[in-house]
Amino acid sequence: MGRDSEPIGAGRMMRTAPARRLPRLNSARLSRMKVVRCLFVLLCATSLSVTGQQATAPEGTAAVIRALEHEWVVGQSRNDNSALNLIFDNALVYVEYGRLVTKGEYLSRIRESGPQLNQIVMDPMTVRTFGETTAVVVGTYREREGKGGPSGPRRWRFVDTWVYKKNGWVLVSAAAAPVSR
Repeated sequence: MGRDSEPIGAGRMMRTAPARRLPRLNSARLSRMKVVRCLFVLLCATSLSVTGQQATAPEGTAAVIRALEHEWVVGQSRNDNSALNLIFDNALVYVEYGRLVTKGEYLSRIRESGPQLNQIVMDPMTVRTFGETTAVVVGTYREREGKGGPSGPRRWRFVDTWVYKKNGWVLVSAAAAPVSR
């Protein structure tokens, strides 16, 4: 490029788009927009606070899960299938003596067995939460059989998985195995 040359684009007129006129907003329309905006912000804030209230603290979740574990033992000892039906998820997977048992099979066995003379004592258990909707319980329990059963207590180790669904916590998976002496 020499001294006499013109810069690129020199002599060309740059065209700009004609300015658009924005519609003039009257005060009534501005007021409605402000009200709608405030309602939207209020709705968002309310939904966040309600969500926060529904979430249970880990300590509260652990207490609820422990209570459900206790209800399971009570329901089983009383042959209360209606209580167990509420505790168990329809897709329950239960492992017992290495065999997979469905919810229906488990409830049928409880219904047919009659009142149990077993005395079940729950030992301390650990409840671990994963997010707000899943809890895993690891623990042991002792079972002393009544009349006609073998004497002496048997000890079991168990792992249960609970999931929070629409209507509350339900048991989705469980496994128990005897602990060798």
